[in-house]
Amino acid sequence: MFEIRIHSRGGQGGVTAARLIALAAIRDGKYATAFPFYGAERRGAPVVSFVRIDDKPIRVYSQIRQPDMVIVLDTSVMETVDVLHGLKAGGTVFVNSAHPPDFKSVRSYHVDLTGIALRENLVVAGSPILNTPVLGALAKLKIITVSSAKTAIAEMFSDERNIKAAEAAYQEMVA
Repeated sequence: MFEIRIHSRGGQGGVTAARLIALAAIRDGKYATAFPFYGAERRGAPVVSFVRIDDKPIRVYSQIRQPDMVIVLDTSVMETVDVLHGLKAGGTVFVNSAHPPDFKSVRSYHVDLTGIALRENLVVAGSPILNTPVLGALAKLKIITVSSAKTAIAEMFSDERNIKAAEAAYQEMVA
């Protein structure tokens, strides 16, 4: 089983990203679950979402405490949350950033999802929406396929800018 924990802020699309990743994995013929964990917070508050992907049915529905991958959609979350807590040995971290993350002894990747969302004008209530471009980055890392990422996005959103953002993230991903 491959487990992902996503750290974001309310309104950035972290919860929807988890759903999209799971949907893409299902389109790849896998089993997947996705769910968020948050309280009564509002836009801008830290949010954690979880995704599980496996070749067989998933019967675990708890929070992911030891993920194989951590995705950080907003680096400011790292000021208050230890995003690496529980990361499995050999695990990876993906960060929404134009610059390489400064993690010691942890394999990490990055791409400027915010810049891509702004270029594509994927903005809601003043916040760049990061849920669709992150699928392109995960396709580059071979977590999901490019075709399943595009299919999942098209099933959830009709606006072509979402697929363009995912394609841009795939091309710009530093892996």
